[in-house]
Amino acid sequence: MVAAKSYSIASRYLDYLSKEIELLAAHLGGRRRLSQLHWGGGTPTYLSAADIARLRGIITGSFELDSSAEQGIEIDPRVTTPEQLTLLRTFGFTRLSIGVQDLNREVQAAIGRRQSERVTRDVYECARHLRFDSINFDLVYGLPGQTLDGFRATLDAVVGLGPDRVAVYSYAHVPWLRPHQKLLDAARLPDAELKYQLIGAAIDMFTDAGYVAIGMDHFARPGDDLAIAAASHRLHRNFMGYTTQPATDMVGVGLSAIGDIRGAYAQNHKKLSAYYAALDKGLFPTERGCLLSRDDLVRRHVIGELMCNFRVSRESVARRFGIDFDDYFAEELSLLESGAGPAADGFVEVDGDTIGVTPRGRLFVRTVCMVFDRYLATHQGAPTFSRTI
Repeated sequence: MVAAKSYSIASRYLDYLSKEIELLAAHLGGRRRLSQLHWGGGTPTYLSAADIARLRGIITGSFELDSSAEQGIEIDPRVTTPEQLTLLRTFGFTRLSIGVQDLNREVQAAIGRRQSERVTRDVYECARHLRFDSINFDLVYGLPGQTLDGFRATLDAVVGLGPDRVAVYSYAHVPWLRPHQKLLDAARLPDAELKYQLIGAAIDMFTDAGYVAIGMDHFARPGDDLAIAAASHRLHRNFMGYTTQPATDMVGVGLSAIGDIRGAYAQNHKKLSAYYAALDKGLFPTERGCLLSRDDLVRRHVIGELMCNFRVSRESVARRFGIDFDDYFAEELSLLESGAGPAADGFVEVDGDTIGVTPRGRLFVRTVCMVFDRYLATHQGAPTFSRTI
């Protein structure tokens, strides 16, 4: 969703979103059953209750929701009302992700996000009253002006509320990709050492409170579906984050949405004007796409297993893709175990059939996975999307 000063912009956007959904449904033919539905972008509740109902009708008019479909939504507490939450619960939404980032007032001022603890608490308590099955908080570390004591105060407040899940994302300062970040004071960004301390505080705080560390940056209550899946090494990941349900195809609609269908990625335009222009011509608003090669699929699987379940079976990969793992990844295995590789740093162990990320290496799992990413060499010296810390 998009948020704008004039609601008419959001209303027009909804008109075009309807066009895209209808166009997509027409091309999918009979393949219209959804096992998961996710409303994201952080601002779906910018829509009025009437337009939330309209969007729901647009989707269900073109697609069929499976009887056990998981339905989740991202919300901004500053624009979310009890009426909207009640309506969403009536529609069958069971998972809620609440944007928080940081509750410290100085940090909020630095990033232009005014959101009191009371506003966050009120939305959370309303969602609890409405019996949403799972409530997640999104936090961010590495923001301008963050201090260890200040972030600990935020963590303490979150633990006190007791959400089912918490995501603690590393802030990536990439103004060449996200122009609005140019407004932030880069001189106030925490250095690598402080960022390490911030995520370390989060790990300590949440695990001490009984949460289970999930994947790279998530925490969940022991009885949560994510924690149960992680314990049995059945965790998966897609563009929406960690999930317990693997999906062969994922369709994305709306501005900058990304789809993953039949071995190909496609991303929509990021600018409204281009998005509208394509749909006015009856075309999909696709800005760019990528057809995955067989090698891409093999590497995606290996990296996914390491990021989600912290281990990968060489024999399982060999059977799945019909390859000799040790021969196929001879160079990567050599790098893993070299004197300057992740194994030497204690991040990974190669033991028999299993390549496993150690407890110490979990925070640096991206570093381990980089060994299997053949595209990194082509981007040496170019601006990167984010860093491991």
